[in-house]
Amino acid sequence: MAVKKAIIPPGLPAPIGPYSPGVVIGEFCFVSGQLPLPLDGGPIPEGIEAQTERAIGNLEAVLSEEGFSLAHVVKVSLFLSDLDDFPAMNEIYARHFPAPRPARTVVAVSRLPRGSRIEIEAIAHR
Repeated sequence: MAVKKAIIPPGLPAPIGPYSPGVVIGEFCFVSGQLPLPLDGGPIPEGIEAQTERAIGNLEAVLSEEGFSLAHVVKVSLFLSDLDDFPAMNEIYARHFPAPRPARTVVAVSRLPRGSRIEIEAIAHR
């Protein structure tokens, strides 16, 4: 049986609940929803563009801790507090995820933690 290992990257903002930022089991990496929390603990940036960049950066930090990258991502789930942010988010997302791009779900939600406009979770495979 494969061993489950929590990923808690140094320098990444601490989880805001009882969960691991990521979990590796076998050749898979499951990354919890990443908010656009700055690494320095400052406030969430303004605007969906900056928030998308920061959330993807946090996702990359969790993945890289165990040798994964965005190229390993096979499934992404995106949560937006406003679907009007979709075009701007999508433009930034497209720049970060190489072809073949992962399967993806985008869901509108009424609210996200800390007033964020976006949250991104992913599954990666080596």
